Amino acid sequence: MPSDQSTWLIAIPHNGDSEGTLQELHTNLGTQSKASPQLAQLPIPSFKAGTLDSLVALSEDLPKQDSVFTATVAKTVDTLRNLLNHDPAKLAQHVLVNERPVDDYLLRGWQWNEGRYGVQRSLRDMLDVLIKEMTSIDNVMKSKLQNYNLAKGSLTQMQRKKTGNLSVKSLADIVNKEHFIGDSEYMQTVLVAVPNLLVKDWSTKYERLTNFVVPRSSVRIAADDDYTLFGVVIFKRVHDEFLQKCRENKFIVRDFVFSENLMAKQKEELTAADTTEKELWTELLQISRTNFSESFQILVHLKVLSLFVESVLRYGLPANYTGFIVKPEAKTTKRTLATLQTQFAYLGRRSNAGQKAKSASSTEEVAGEYQTILEQEFFDFVLSEVPWISL
Repeated sequence: MPSDQSTWLIAIPHNGDSEGTLQELHTNLGTQSKASPQLAQLPIPSFKAGTLDSLVALSEDLPKQDSVFTATVAKTVDTLRNLLNHDPAKLAQHVLVNERPVDDYLLRGWQWNEGRYGVQRSLRDMLDVLIKEMTSIDNVMKSKLQNYNLAKGSLTQMQRKKTGNLSVKSLADIVNKEHFIGDSEYMQTVLVAVPNLLVKDWSTKYERLTNFVVPRSSVRIAADDDYTLFGVVIFKRVHDEFLQKCRENKFIVRDFVFSENLMAKQKEELTAADTTEKELWTELLQISRTNFSESFQILVHLKVLSLFVESVLRYGLPANYTGFIVKPEAKTTKRTLATLQTQFAYLGRRSNAGQKAKSASSTEEVAGEYQTILEQEFFDFVLSEVPWISL
């Protein structure tokens, strides 16, 4: 059974009165009701059918491309969703086709884009053009997304240094020049993050952790919920020993050398990373919006191309078919499908694929080439599905 989360594209042989058939469908489906499906005409161009071998080859290739195309559209929507923090209202403003909602694009006068996909081409050439366009979109999206993720990762790494407690976060915005002794050949200021529970221990022990610690040089610089940051002056010759003694007492010596130039550079780098991330976010949002519109149109054109190929294989010539677009209501999907089956039951006599499947099934001699046919659900009309865009 077709999904109740997709719009159905249907094709039948042209009977000379497509308008009459559309009106009959309106009546039978009860489309005036709010709980009824939406219905519209789907113009299927009169493509060049080509040879039977070429049609069979296309019939095998089209489902594969359908999966690839659908995945590309889905990835573009996921990119937009992530950029917009999974906000359905904002996402709805960007998943548009030619600045129109998807339903409007499909149900309000859809037409084959003759300017881009002229019907004078062979079906294979037309498919190749669609594949080339979708591949280009996919490659661009991958490249832009990779660039953005790298910029975002770099920014996140820099911002992470500004978060956390005093044992791990960047000290560039916490300490200043006054916390350090001036240039000295023999002495240096060391920054130590002391667990708050051990502050008293620090006060009583730091002068005796090693020799050559300047007495009364401990200065409280900052504190948070976990640690207190102290500056202490020691002689450079005992730095490694002092570091080891701090470790033994669970005091954390921060590897930090004060440099006004370095601190200014770090701030500039953070600002630049933030600016780059915002610029690439905007660029990715814009191109994702554009590429959703383009990729969705390409997907629908592929679906219509597939409808035509399957219709020729099922109904034969002349290759003249009438199409309809049905957007079912989830609560009445089964009823809608049953109505369509009843409406087009007369086509069963013309369905070559259905007869092949029934014949193969009845004899229980299923060749490999018919296995896929038997696994599919057949209707007397040709049906393809366009998945709904989940907000």
